[in-house]
Amino acid sequence: MSGETTVPLLPCRSIDETSEFYRMLGFERTHHQTRPNPYIVMARDDWELHFFGVDVLDPENTYGTCLVFVPDTGALWEAFAAGMREAHGKLLVSGIPRMTRPRKRGNTGNRAGFSVTDPSGNILRIFPQQEDSEKAEAPQSRLGRTLVKAIILGESKGDAAQAARILDATLERSGDDAPRRELLDALVYRAELAMREGDETKAAELLERVEETDLSEEDREGASSALATAGDLARQLEG
Repeated sequence: MSGETTVPLLPCRSIDETSEFYRMLGFERTHHQTRPNPYIVMARDDWELHFFGVDVLDPENTYGTCLVFVPDTGALWEAFAAGMREAHGKLLVSGIPRMTRPRKRGNTGNRAGFSVTDPSGNILRIFPQQEDSEKAEAPQSRLGRTLVKAIILGESKGDAAQAARILDATLERSGDDAPRRELLDALVYRAELAMREGDETKAAELLERVEETDLSEEDREGASSALATAGDLARQLEG
């Protein structure tokens, strides 16, 4: 049999708050009801998300999540980022809600995925439909290999604290031995983890280290995504 459709059904603490957030990302509300229970449908292109209201919901401890496979994660991320910048004047990179930047992950077939956490703590995990045909570049340093593990912990398992611990240990022991690109990637991701945990002092220290790192033009080009993320984090720190 063909033609089946699966629709994610996610909890939310406010259908109005949820509707506003997803409209910012380019969704349209196609259904809205308040009785007998709060319920909305948000649609964008070929996909729909359904939300039901919950009287008591803690966004920090919500388990609502779904996988979304799209043709081009980069293009979708840029569209979402444009909506956030228009609504807030910056990207939401920490706290709830937030959005991560596309990163290749060692446990997802080299797919460059990103995630969106909505105001109720639901996580949309977005990946390209096809695995990257290019062979993943193997990390050249111990720090680079640790970063691969940290991204899996922080993004796939949601364990930011453990991801931060293993990065801190390796940065202290062998961070200066890593190639500049791998060092920058690790410092910026560690700063992002610090922001998620509410440690703005640590995040600022890491971003200052990024700023002070001596880079060649080739280094800057290779680390352009990390440097862009560092800029987004700095703007969030500024308020």
